[in-house]
Amino acid sequence: MAKLNREQQTYAVQALACFDSPSVVAASLRREFNVSLTPQSVEAYDPTKKAGRNLSLRWKSLFEETRKTFLEDTASIGISHRAVRLRALQRMADKAENQGNMVLASSLIEQAAKEVGDSYTNRQKVDHTSSDGSMTPKPASFDLASMTDEELEAYRTLAAAAERNRKGA
Repeated sequence: MAKLNREQQTYAVQALACFDSPSVVAASLRREFNVSLTPQSVEAYDPTKKAGRNLSLRWKSLFEETRKTFLEDTASIGISHRAVRLRALQRMADKAENQGNMVLASSLIEQAAKEVGDSYTNRQKVDHTSSDGSMTPKPASFDLASMTDEELEAYRTLAAAAERNRKGA
């Protein structure tokens, strides 16, 4: 296992605190610092893993502070903003269309539409106002002459129960 200097250790601890997997951190260390570590070796810098249980207080504190900041500060993550996501989708859709991949372009356009207005969902808006704009329901009207005997009996029963409720009985 390669010995990491402080800068490389800091990089590994902070990347792990930001939920990068050990294999991603190992690849980043290889690319950024030309240091070769196995993902298992990288786990030693994560105090939430068994391999990192003996990590020094300095690195545990850095890990905890970085994780706390990461979880609280989504504003610094570009993709958390709708405008950034839409710009990225626009670039991808343009590239897919230029390459003739109309299926992917269509999918990306649909995703953008969902992003801006839920156009492709089955969500429905329900208007709770009555036709006159008030919130007052209109009283029900019944044509007693056209009711069957069973319907009349049910109506009388309901009317009697409503009258009892009005009187507080």
